[in-house]
Amino acid sequence: MRDAMVLKAQRFVNSVYGSRIGTTVEETGEADWATMYALTRALQYELGITALSDNFGPTTLSTLTAKYPKLDADTVPSPDFCRIIQAGLYCKGYDGSDLDGTYGARTQAAVTKLKTDMGVEQAFPGADLTPKVFKALLTMDAYVLGPTGTRQAREVQRWLNGRYLQRQDFFVIACDGRVSRDTARALVLGVQYEVGMADGTANGNFGPGTQSALKAHPVKQGDTGVYVQLFSAGMVVNRRPVALTDTFDSYLASAVRAFQTFVALPATGEGDFSTFASLLASYGDQSRPGRACDTVSKVTPARAATLKAAGITYIGRYLTNPSATSLPEKAVQPGELAIIAQHGLRCFPIYQTVNNDASDFDYVAGRTAGYAAVNAARDHGFKRGTRIFFAVDFDAIDAEITANVLPHFKGIKEAMADSGHPYEIGVYGSRNVCARVGAAGYSTASFVADMSPGFDGNAGRPLPQDWAYDQFVIRTLGSGDGQLEVDVDIASGRDTGQGSFDRPRPAVPDVAFDTRQVPALRADLARYMRSIGRPDMGGVGGDAKLYTNAQAVEAIQDQDALITQLSNTYQMRKALIQTAVYWAMRDYSLADQATDQQVADHHLSGSGSVRDSHTGIGEISAADAIQAWNHCIGWGFATGDHRDPAKDADLWAVWQQLSKDNAFSVRTAALVHLWGTRGRPGGQLPPGDRVTTPRSMRLDLAEFEITELLRRYRAWDPDVESQTHQSLAVYQIFEKYNSIARNA
Repeated sequence: MRDAMVLKAQRFVNSVYGSRIGTTVEETGEADWATMYALTRALQYELGITALSDNFGPTTLSTLTAKYPKLDADTVPSPDFCRIIQAGLYCKGYDGSDLDGTYGARTQAAVTKLKTDMGVEQAFPGADLTPKVFKALLTMDAYVLGPTGTRQAREVQRWLNGRYLQRQDFFVIACDGRVSRDTARALVLGVQYEVGMADGTANGNFGPGTQSALKAHPVKQGDTGVYVQLFSAGMVVNRRPVALTDTFDSYLASAVRAFQTFVALPATGEGDFSTFASLLASYGDQSRPGRACDTVSKVTPARAATLKAAGITYIGRYLTNPSATSLPEKAVQPGELAIIAQHGLRCFPIYQTVNNDASDFDYVAGRTAGYAAVNAARDHGFKRGTRIFFAVDFDAIDAEITANVLPHFKGIKEAMADSGHPYEIGVYGSRNVCARVGAAGYSTASFVADMSPGFDGNAGRPLPQDWAYDQFVIRTLGSGDGQLEVDVDIASGRDTGQGSFDRPRPAVPDVAFDTRQVPALRADLARYMRSIGRPDMGGVGGDAKLYTNAQAVEAIQDQDALITQLSNTYQMRKALIQTAVYWAMRDYSLADQATDQQVADHHLSGSGSVRDSHTGIGEISAADAIQAWNHCIGWGFATGDHRDPAKDADLWAVWQQLSKDNAFSVRTAALVHLWGTRGRPGGQLPPGDRVTTPRSMRLDLAEFEITELLRRYRAWDPDVESQTHQSLAVYQIFEKYNSIARNA
């Protein structure tokens, strides 16, 4: 909201300091970080600091403290210096005395009110401005109750500021009632100060030294004092229905029992170390036992015995491994689920490809992940109704959750619906990710990544209400053949995995398509293409598409015998060929048709300017086809004569075959994929190609290898990344129906 005095503050900093500090701010009348940064630079200029920075860091603070340990009517060095203070007050919503440059009664009253709102009025009485309060003034933190804050949390924030601000590494935290990572860190600092840690040692991390010292200070009903205050503050920070108190009464004990029950601790009603730890850090007491674990190691009979001896019942294992070389046991291995069942253990499946950056998540990737997870779960034998936990393995901030993660899970949910709801959807990630995905209705239980308390998505956030597994420590269990490393998890009982499994579907060769499945295949593909904005006959002008979903599926079915033969000959999944052809046909446009005509005109009459184009149902250029055939003949994958793409006669002959002979196009599509496994030597590769030495063609290619082959197939396309990204779900849809046929 536009504020006349904030606008005046912005005009002041621009007119007086713009040329001095090398930056100006937009004069919007709305307080923002740019304005606060400019005021910080202006202060640094006044202090004589030459290396100006947006950061009010140690140099600024130490210089300010040395020169002006207290700023008041007698010590403010100049009117402009005072106007920096007044401008900051206006941006914070306090009376800046019309930027008159005088530290008078109005400014003093505003500073006094600011310190009262911060909770530091007793630690720093009076109207003078101290360095740490000045530092806080030039932030966007609020010190009045915000719309999403609570009075209980604000009282904790004010108490922490008032009690600990005079310590070296404690700085004013926001007092808006909204629990943040700063609030959580401040609470740990408070614990560290109370257990006797010196300045410079206390750092706000809940490490071994803090934990060891805290064990000597349990609290229980009837106790009073600062440790009860810290404990009750922890309860408030974790959104429990209590208030800051220095007396451990029966009401607090009852609330503690409810909290302990929720986080799966013994419900004693006492503030023992394990409970205190769960309030202070997302991982809690890392010495406690857990009934669940997740691991990238295969569960062998010896390891199963180790897990049982350690009290483990539930084991998280991965459905796929995106890498062909690293962590060779990451995905569920053949026979492993039978071993788990035989030893009375239960398994919950996890789906994770890369998933460690916001760019890995969007609606299309979610659709692909949903289809891929269903296919993999069925391959391994997970029964209908099993919950699959889809991983968000990075510290997603709120904006990334909104823009990337939620659309991703929307795609997963729609893919699961298209598949007939065979499995439940779970989410793995930080507390905030899990809570928001669940609140959006995209998951039914959470697997919480709590080992990183510093994650923005964990710090100061409560455990999600729907948590099923709480990952809190890494341990090496057992010895010899039974040794394995696991992430230990607390199990709430909301998910119990599976203790028996269907017959797995092995990686056997593909067979002829079951024609009874064609209508369902066609419907799945149509739904997906519509969901990504590619309906039948979409586009206008030259971008208008010429083939419908039904026509593309029919053309592929017409070549099913050949595609099956090629699949068996080259140990290549049919879905690779089917996807390439389907996507090429659905992408073929009026503009492509016009280009094809120019090629024909060039070779027939010399009037066209284009020698070659991507043509036929596989959208393959004659030059690419010739190179693919030449290399495959040389490698023994095909027979025939070598041709020269530089010769018009060879180019024209192959182009005509591609354009008119669907079987030749399909066969060539398979050879282009084989060429891709060798790195397309001599051919164009997509920008940023990630694999220089892919494995040879096989039935169990890793997901990233499938991605690479589809990228390399369309290496000519300027939009190759987007096209590949969207076509991966098409691969999984074809694979769904191919697997039905080969496992009938």
